[in-house]
Amino acid sequence: MSTKLPGFQQSLTNTAGSKGVGNYRWYICALLFFATTVNYLDRQVLSLLKPSLEETFNWKDSDYANIAAAFQFTYAIGLLFAGRIIDKLGTKKGYAWAIIIWSIGAIIHAWAIPVGEGMASILGWVGIAAIPVSVLGFVFARAFLAIGEAGNFPAAIKATAEYFPKKERSLAVGIFNSGTTIGAILAPLTVPWIAEQWGWQAAFVIIGLIGFLWLIFWFLHYDKPEKQKRLSAAELAYINSDADEKEITEEVGQEKKVPWTKLLGYKQTWAFAIGKFMTDGVWWFFLFWLPAYLKDQYHMKPTDMAIPLAVLYSMTMVGSIGGGWFPAYFIKKGYTAYDGRMKAMLIIAFIPLVVLAAQPLGGISFWAPVLLIGIGASAHQAWSANIFTTVSDMFPKKAVGSVVGIGGMAGGLGGVLITKTGGALFDHYKEMGHIETGYTIMFTFCAIAYLIAWSIMKSLVPKYKLITDL
Repeated sequence: MSTKLPGFQQSLTNTAGSKGVGNYRWYICALLFFATTVNYLDRQVLSLLKPSLEETFNWKDSDYANIAAAFQFTYAIGLLFAGRIIDKLGTKKGYAWAIIIWSIGAIIHAWAIPVGEGMASILGWVGIAAIPVSVLGFVFARAFLAIGEAGNFPAAIKATAEYFPKKERSLAVGIFNSGTTIGAILAPLTVPWIAEQWGWQAAFVIIGLIGFLWLIFWFLHYDKPEKQKRLSAAELAYINSDADEKEITEEVGQEKKVPWTKLLGYKQTWAFAIGKFMTDGVWWFFLFWLPAYLKDQYHMKPTDMAIPLAVLYSMTMVGSIGGGWFPAYFIKKGYTAYDGRMKAMLIIAFIPLVVLAAQPLGGISFWAPVLLIGIGASAHQAWSANIFTTVSDMFPKKAVGSVVGIGGMAGGLGGVLITKTGGALFDHYKEMGHIETGYTIMFTFCAIAYLIAWSIMKSLVPKYKLITDL
């Protein structure tokens, strides 16, 4: 992916049929990959510390669900505006502001308790019933983190649309989206150890500082392709080679503003949004609740979870990159990029059904659900690489960030629903002494969500149609 791996880059280039045009776009893809890795590192710290924090602060599952839901709800609303802001500011400035905000948000988790005390005083003054101080503090910190993190995918998808022709976009998205996997792998290997050595506050601070290192490389190496001095004329021509997308390149700030109301008038927007609403919550569930699952059902400590979680999330890299490559098989057979993607997504949608066996086989060993959930999570990453790319397939570049934001908001709201439902179910069944039933219900939804989502998307947009009137 980086310029230090010419063999891998050349393989990607040859596969795409672009031999000899240059590889700088893959360096940009590497920057997107590392930003997404940092994004998920910061996001994952709380879930890994949940088993110890709930003992320290006497949280119930519903308390943790409220904290997680605060992130998801703010993230959902933030995505709507992040896409619009990034379309206006441009990819370089927009992405930089996003990572600055979310890195600060990650760090301030270390001061969640003083913040919570201040918020409790304010709420008490206005007569609102008391909420645990620790919960309030983490709700604030998670919401701040979410505001910044909401900018990651709209900015990364827009950068991909700027630097890659359509036939390469799902592969590029699959590669940078695998950063979610690397972040999820690195987190359980580092966060519990840092917390054990220096305390839970240090885990938030140390991980949060990493984003500022990325900014240095971003400012040095990113610019729009038309202004990028490191990009060869041949590679620029290749990037702009899509025959069905005749756009006049405009300066940032001069692009025509597309109203949300107009975007909502297209079935393509609703297909993307519903697909995200139905499936994003599954990934959120795997990300935020798997440490709790291993603790509840297998009585694992945070340090015991490191290897199982690292193995599980390692599996998802296969889905992320493989899913990005998969549509090329159908595109080579003559399908349009969108139709080939939808064919691939239908096959991918069947794979999560294996999660239905996670609980029945869980009595054998904790490795049975870990591996089965790993397959399901891998399928999600394959799905995610493709559903994101349907936006740049059908919309002009100037609207990509806004449409991704709308769909991301829908996905975030779906995540809130899943998280709140999970918290209520787990509290209920834990009191009854049957916590495994709560997880069985949640795993069942995770297994079937993709087939439901694909069916709705296909009914809304049965055939490819490029939006040309924005």
